[in-house]
Order: sequence, then C-alpha cells, then structure tokens
Amino acid sequence: MRIALDAMGGEHSPAAEVEGAVAAAKAHAIEVVLVGKKEAVEAELKKHRYDLPVVEASQVIEMTDHPSEVMRDKRDSSIAVGMKLLKNKGVDAFVSAGNTGAVMTAATLILGRIEGIERPALSILVAFPSNSVLLLDVGANANCKPDYLVQFAQMGSVYMAKIFGIENPRVGLLSNGEEDTKGNSLVCEAHKMLRATKLNFVGNIEGHDLPSNSTDVLVTDGFTGNVLIKVGEGVGEIIVQSVKQAIASRPYLKAVALILKPALRSAFNSVDYSEYGGAPLLGVNGNVIIAHGRSNAKAIKSALFIAKRAVEQDIVSAIRKGIN
Repeated sequence: MRIALDAMGGEHSPAAEVEGAVAAAKAHAIEVVLVGKKEAVEAELKKHRYDLPVVEASQVIEMTDHPSEVMRDKRDSSIAVGMKLLKNKGVDAFVSAGNTGAVMTAATLILGRIEGIERPALSILVAFPSNSVLLLDVGANANCKPDYLVQFAQMGSVYMAKIFGIENPRVGLLSNGEEDTKGNSLVCEAHKMLRATKLNFVGNIEGHDLPSNSTDVLVTDGFTGNVLIKVGEGVGEIIVQSVKQAIASRPYLKAVALILKPALRSAFNSVDYSEYGGAPLLGVNGNVIIAHGRSNAKAIKSALFIAKRAVEQDIVSAIRKGIN
C-alpha cells in the first residue's frame, strides 16, 4: 500500500511529517511517499537513516493562503501534487496537515465529488467510555445549507453501517435543545428534512448528551463542529495537565500514580488529539485524510494509520453504493 503524505503541510513540517512517516512505515508495513521540497525532506530523512520515496513539489500552501490559490497560483504545491498522485492512482490515499480549505478545494477539483454529493464533509470518530460517535462536519464547510446536513447524515450513516457494522445507525442533529423547534434556522430546517428521510433520525442532540450513547452519527455545520472538536481538545489538555500537576505537588500520590499508570495512560490517550491522527474527507472520489495543523510526529503516524484503514475498508465505494 502506498500513501502520499504532504511533507510541507503542518506547523512543524517537514520534521514532524518525516518522523511520523518513518514511524508509520515501520509499524504499519506501508510505503509512505513524501511530497514536498526534496532537499528539505531528504535532509530530514537522513536524520532517521531511513529511505522513503520523495516527490518534488516546489510550492507550499500556507495556512494563511486562500484555498483557491491551491489550483490558481500554486499548482505545484505539495497539496496539489499529492492529490494528483492519488487521482492518477500512483498512491492509494493522501494525508495532509496543511490548510484544510486548500485540501478540500484540491480534492473537489482534482478528484471530484461522489455523484449525488454537493459538499464533502470532514468526519471524526469521537470515543467515549460507553460509545463512539461519528461527528461531521468538523471543518470542511463553515457555511451550510440544510440539504448539506442531510447528505452529511447519509454519508455518516453509510460509514457507520458499512465500516463499523452498526445496523441502522442512529443519526442525531446537534442543537441547543432536544425539542424539535430548538435551534437556529439551519438546524430547524435540517430537522424537518431529516424527519422526511429513511434514516434512523433520533432528533436533536445537545452537547452534554454526546457521551450518553444516544446517537451513532451526529451532524452539524463545519464551523460548529470544528469549534466543538477544538474545545474538546482544550478541555482534554486541561484535564491531563491538572492531573499531572496534582501528582507532582503531592509526593504520596506518585506511588499511587505508578500503580494506576496503565489506567491513567488509557484515560489520557482518550483525550489526546494525536491518538486520532486525522479526519477522513467523506464525499470525494479518493481516500483523503486531513490531520491537525499542529500535528506532531505521533499524530502524523496516527493519520497514516487512519488512511491505511480507509483503503483497506474501501470507504469511498461504501459511500458511493450507499448514496446512489
């Protein structure tokens, strides 16, 4: 399996990307094709004494660049070159921690949307002690129409049914109240449309109900979803730091912490964004994973593993068959 990685995309590129790529290649038996400025990428590879193929891309899309620049002014960017490799079947998947809007634009223009899908959506599986919820959109579409949310629900339902074997997945709509009339105009209209579908729509879901095992798929617009995910990351980091500080300030707790180390590690991992790696971009004709902009090597390795799973489980075909 060959997976292309945007070596110039994240805040810590290319060092984090190369380190994560080497770790993933060793751990998951995949060939990672690094896309970016060859001289810089190969310099990082030498530090790890490991060979991976490098494809030259002379330009870099910055986080501050407008997404349209990926195809207009920077056609030789690492994002555009990597996406073309995927389009031409030179690789099986593409991973980038770069500009989310640019990755989505490149995927839409180069790979094309699955027939029947108006807007692709970023999805992420959020794990809780008693259940997991597929949340989408988490950043691809800041402004949405009600029918976009319906399509997100359809893709999410197919994903959970085909990939995770959940029969008739429950679909919820994120809102500020469980009553049918709660929410802004987007939520209220989407609610009516979802009621009219054949999906197993369970109604509005409030934020505090996420861990209650009340839904398998949770739909929202990309702006709200992205804020929700980042707030969760922040809260997770606060919890981890608070526990570590409490242990460090009380010597007698260090012995207890050693005994509880496996449990603490498991709990910390559940709120560590680097464990999840990246989010699949659902709705395009190719396996595209978008990682966090501040991804470290561990997060890049995790994102490459997510890409491997996407290929193995043929997510694109599953959505294509489920939608059409």
